Amino acid sequence: MDNTKLKDILKSVRSGKTSIVRALDTLKHLPYEDLSFAKIDHHRHIRQGIPEVVFAKCKKEEDVVSISRAIFKKSGKLLVTKASTEIYKKLNIKTATFHPLSGTISANGERNKTGHILILSAGTSDIPVAEEAAVTATFLGSRVETVYDVGVAGIHRLVSAKKALQSARAIIVVAGMEGALPSVVGGLVDKPLIAVPTSVGYGTSLGGLTALFAMLNSCVPGIAVMNIDNGFGAGCLAHKINKMGRS
Repeated sequence: MDNTKLKDILKSVRSGKTSIVRALDTLKHLPYEDLSFAKIDHHRHIRQGIPEVVFAKCKKEEDVVSISRAIFKKSGKLLVTKASTEIYKKLNIKTATFHPLSGTISANGERNKTGHILILSAGTSDIPVAEEAAVTATFLGSRVETVYDVGVAGIHRLVSAKKALQSARAIIVVAGMEGALPSVVGGLVDKPLIAVPTSVGYGTSLGGLTALFAMLNSCVPGIAVMNIDNGFGAGCLAHKINKMGRS
């Protein structure tokens, strides 16, 4: 349920096309629907501008399917992160798409894409997290451009993204290893920059902690830092920034 759908229901009641009883039946699960093991927050899109999204990791497959179907039934839209092919098949939603790189499932995101979000990845191993950010922001209604494998070991590759760096309303930089790329990009642009550390790297990368600390300690002011591997969070923040910048 979002503001547009809520307004349509109220207009339909006012015009007499929809009865009060039918409208109440549609709205009765606001603010949430109790599935006993989970409480589905159908009201979230109205409050936050971003609907409830299903985090599939560490959940039973049947629970993910039940939650996802309940969300899709009410809103006609769905986004699932950290999912598997098995969950996608069990959902059996015709309009759903499985994005294997990021492990996300999306169905019927916003059709009109606005603004410009640029997503950079330091290496190809960082692409799954970058793709999670891209799928998320695209689902929410932002226009997304991706440029991958432009890390500091071959920083000259970043030159090809010069035009995109200048035109983007928000930039997401995803990096593992020593996590240096956000500082480099931050030193070149005046745009809001969101850094995402990944768990990619050898022993002393410590599962992404080294990249996280590097980003938190960047000498470039104003960089927002997400949690390790949290492409979803980066996509949401970038979308909110992008939405604010609409002309």
